[in-house]
Amino acid sequence: MNAPTTRRLTVAQALVEFLAHQYTERDGRRHRLIHACWGIFGHGNVAGLGQALLESGAASDQGASPGPPVLPYLQGRNEQAMVHAAVGYARQCDRLSAQAVTTSIGPGATNLVTGAALATVNRLPVLLLPGDVFATRPADPVLQQLEVPSAGDLSVNDALRPVSRYFDRVTRPEALIPAALQAMRVLADPVDTGAVTLALPQDVQAEAYDWPVEFFADRVWRVPRPAPDADALADAVRALRAARRPLVVAGGGVHHSEAEDALCAFADATGIPVASTQAGKGSLRHDHPADVGGIGHTGTATADALAREADLVLGVGTRYTDFTTASSTLFAGPGVRFVNLNIASFDAHKLGAACLVADARAGLEALTAELSGHRVDAEYESAYRAAKADWERRVDAAYAAEDASVRPSQTQVLGALDAVVDDTDVIINAAGSLPGDLHKLWRARSRRQYHLEYGYSCMGYEIPAAIGVRLAAPDRPVWALVGDGTYLMNPTEIVTAVQEGINITLVLIQNHGYASIGGLSQATGGERFGTDYRFRAEDGTYTGAPLPVDLAANAASLGMQVLRAATVGELRAALAEARGANRPTCVYVETETADTVPGAPEAQAWWDVPVAETATRPAAVAAREVYDRHTAGRRRHL
Repeated sequence: MNAPTTRRLTVAQALVEFLAHQYTERDGRRHRLIHACWGIFGHGNVAGLGQALLESGAASDQGASPGPPVLPYLQGRNEQAMVHAAVGYARQCDRLSAQAVTTSIGPGATNLVTGAALATVNRLPVLLLPGDVFATRPADPVLQQLEVPSAGDLSVNDALRPVSRYFDRVTRPEALIPAALQAMRVLADPVDTGAVTLALPQDVQAEAYDWPVEFFADRVWRVPRPAPDADALADAVRALRAARRPLVVAGGGVHHSEAEDALCAFADATGIPVASTQAGKGSLRHDHPADVGGIGHTGTATADALAREADLVLGVGTRYTDFTTASSTLFAGPGVRFVNLNIASFDAHKLGAACLVADARAGLEALTAELSGHRVDAEYESAYRAAKADWERRVDAAYAAEDASVRPSQTQVLGALDAVVDDTDVIINAAGSLPGDLHKLWRARSRRQYHLEYGYSCMGYEIPAAIGVRLAAPDRPVWALVGDGTYLMNPTEIVTAVQEGINITLVLIQNHGYASIGGLSQATGGERFGTDYRFRAEDGTYTGAPLPVDLAANAASLGMQVLRAATVGELRAALAEARGANRPTCVYVETETADTVPGAPEAQAWWDVPVAETATRPAAVAAREVYDRHTAGRRRHL
């Protein structure tokens, strides 16, 4: 008897089955491409993807048992947060494994937009499966449908087009086959990856079709390591050999390529110092002699001084954001040139660079081999190592708290955490004043310890991302560092962590407002307007007493174990207890507003935030004078 050549399934059932059989492979190691599907159900997906996930066995089988693979289901509370969790998972997996997110139509779908933008900006894969309005239009409009008089084929899901690397609306069952294959291609492509959206009309999800069985066969998407072009490699080697003060800028591509060992070998062989972007921090261990810390507006004094005087910059896997380049003022050497090693041609060509379009690991290995016997001048190496040692002493001073009975500053919170963690811990943050402090001060001990989402700097990322990281690395302690402003944006997934027993630790810092934007407001003449969480004063400004909110009580009400710390000593004890806890735990601490971060960012590396050209208030007038001085230092590297 001949085996059947087709299977009759609904579109949703077919998609779930298809996703369960997709894999990536790099360096001979295979990974599940779509590990699980997050979902909140409504009329746009409950009878389609919801039913399909249930029927596949995802509700009871998390993929650990033998037999045909299924697509595990994860219940979320907020659609944006589900995307953040999926992004955190994908980053921890070096982009080789991802997660899907399904929502209903309407607000459930539009809540995906911020998370999709974050994923695409950071070049991290996530599959979005929003429900859509009826393709056949038996009822028009349906609940939550956006009507556009000039375009009958638009829905709110079209808002996802500009923030998706691939978008398709599956209006016929047979259209799923090419759409799903293209979606997997983009998710697995290290150049094109980001958010991928397959909009699924709710009637089409439930429609049956006879699918070719080949559609459900195991499919492997190989992730290549392209080598650099020989001529381009030779040009880069000549430039590096001729440079007297070279500097490496390590970006997130080092981590995505698992190129840390190759970078270490390159630095060991050549003595060239390595500075890191927010995404690239941890590319070298903090105690490697060539690691000079973060670079740019939030960088260390050591790295920024080297950048200002560099005659050649080797960018490895970096996008060169304005924070890295100090808004095009940092690389000030009169003859500075750039060599960019990047798997994406788009990024490799930035700053008028000589381009090495290649995988970061393959490119670094090739450079190391071709530079055999070459090393920077001993005097240069000695000087940057001395500067590095001096910076470390400044970090020690910032972390120190001789009196354990006082309220800690924010940097002392980081110092207390630094004393508790080891190589296995993961530190997650995204927005506020913490990213700057962490980039300057944190001593990254391992390749995936430092997890900063700073491409989109999205408040509310940290807690759901911690869940995603913990799902990817269940044996690693995971810390979500959150200020009060960020916490109030998106605490919902605490409930998910408690429900699923996902053991994350939240360090909740109460500083009564938007500390980072408050500082920026003051620097740009805004006088901290609208940045403090305080009662309204008689003059109409928010300068009254702090609000009587108790965020620790809120975290406890959502199911977390909460440890309150009022002093440095209590904080140290609470962090140690939290690290050993076997349930989701929150350490709550109120900090002093005055801080001890070494080095003024404005003096080290500027960030271009335009200031009012005309104003009557003295603060804005003074800020504009400072702004005009800095803009004079901008340059285009051509």
